[in-house]
Amino acid sequence: MNAQSLAVAATDKNLELILKVFPAMVVILITSGLCGRLALMLWQPRVLGEMVAGVLLGPTLFGWLFPGVQANIFPPEVKPVLYVLSTIGLTLYMFLVGAGLDHGSRPGEKAGLRRPLVLAISGIFPALILGGGTGLVLWSTLSRPDVDRWLFAAFLGGALSLTAFPMLARILYERGLQNSPLGRLSLLAASIDDAAAWCLLAVLSALHLGTGTGSAMRTIGLSVAFAAVMLLVVRRLLRPLGRAVTRTGDVQIGHMYVVVLVPLIAGWMTDWIGIYAVFGGFIAGLAMPRDAAFQRLVLDRMMSLVSVLLLPMFFTFSGLNTQLGGLGGATMFLAFLLILAAAFVGKYFGCSFAMRGLGFGRRESYAVGALMNARGLMILIFINIGLSQGMITQELFAMLVLVAVITTAAAMPLYSLALPKRLEERQRTPEPQEREVVHAPAA
Repeated sequence: MNAQSLAVAATDKNLELILKVFPAMVVILITSGLCGRLALMLWQPRVLGEMVAGVLLGPTLFGWLFPGVQANIFPPEVKPVLYVLSTIGLTLYMFLVGAGLDHGSRPGEKAGLRRPLVLAISGIFPALILGGGTGLVLWSTLSRPDVDRWLFAAFLGGALSLTAFPMLARILYERGLQNSPLGRLSLLAASIDDAAAWCLLAVLSALHLGTGTGSAMRTIGLSVAFAAVMLLVVRRLLRPLGRAVTRTGDVQIGHMYVVVLVPLIAGWMTDWIGIYAVFGGFIAGLAMPRDAAFQRLVLDRMMSLVSVLLLPMFFTFSGLNTQLGGLGGATMFLAFLLILAAAFVGKYFGCSFAMRGLGFGRRESYAVGALMNARGLMILIFINIGLSQGMITQELFAMLVLVAVITTAAAMPLYSLALPKRLEERQRTPEPQEREVVHAPAA
């Protein structure tokens, strides 16, 4: 940078901010790309590498080894910009997941939400009960003194009941399984799981902050009303868009304005409601036309840019706020093992047994159990809110971060053990053009 540029940057605050944001984005993308490639080499989903990249760029490693350099690359004024980019990226990605999801029934499949509801309940209640029981046992060891025992137990149970919805979606997309019977069932069940967990968090936050249950019930009621309006009203209004794209065989600029505006407005509304923008994006995707040509063209236009540029911002931003510390000593280690066991048994076996009860084979059941057991960064968002509101301690926060990493890292080995490639191939149903779009982000 020459002297003239430095002089302009000194007087132009916007340019000064840009000159700080760009290096941070470059570091994030390079680190995410390298860690994602390493994850693929280790037979893990790329998304796990991106999650680990964020943790490495935070105070856990980069900030510990080179605190001055880390502070210069990620100064306080840059983090709000990265947060906005990460939220937009995740909202658009989950919109594409919903838009590409074939949630209608096919010949031989049972219609309706019975199966997703059964799988979702089996993923929520066992983990909620085991996690809550673990919270009651560990309250005196891990809780803040000003947090009620039952509130602490409910928070821990709610955190363990989460499924890594965005990560699950990306794993299924990378493997071309998003429209398979197992893929659609897992995605719908995971969305129900996480929506229920966010509603629980709204109740706990209201109780802890003293705003009362009325605020929480308002959040739940508005969420239901929003979903109903999107799926019953907005979906009908968007049908001509699907027919126009199918007729012309192209997504024109005017169409793209609508395609981009709908998820952004939906994400804004759900953030205002209090259930996070990711669900607004996903519901907006479900409201999009089901025309095959429309789905294929929209995914082709948006998926690569969102996956490569914006989505890593989400996976790394959360890691910048994660510090693994205070996890030492026999007592803390045993507490961590107890939490990890409750998380694994409640989610993995609960979902696997439910799949068996729904009539699926043993291998398919344990494969879905493995995927539903991954928690990813959704739990990090959940616990970051709890930490910022004073509901949990830094020690429990660190333990739950490790739970997120371990359960997510274990998902693909357990999945592959249950459903090898020769059997997984039978689950795939996308057309050749769809397969190409699905694999584009992983290239």
